[in-house]
Amino acid sequence: MANGVAAVWVPVDDMDRAVGFYGRTLGLEVTSTSPDWSEIDAGGLMIGLNAREGTSRGAGGGAVVTFQPEGGIDAEVARLQDAGVEFTGGISDHPWGRIAPFRDSEGNDLQFYAPPA
Repeated sequence: MANGVAAVWVPVDDMDRAVGFYGRTLGLEVTSTSPDWSEIDAGGLMIGLNAREGTSRGAGGGAVVTFQPEGGIDAEVARLQDAGVEFTGGISDHPWGRIAPFRDSEGNDLQFYAPPA
């Protein structure tokens, strides 16, 4: 039986660019960096940036990392759009909540999630 998530590994092509995206653009804490592996603290969940695997940009599929934005989802989407982040589908509303899909600097799928009001 799984007991939570220990870490999420995200393949990257350019470590400096990826660290900048997760650290500066998303505002998460970068806890360690190296050319092959860097770690990001996403509110107690470790995201490992793995340069050894590469991304196969544009291949699609794979894991999607979902973040809960501080404040409202609309404000965070606007902030990241101002920072040059492209949202792939805008914000969509569902009975189970709202999502806003986007990609990181390496082409990996990410999204914001807000529970239903």
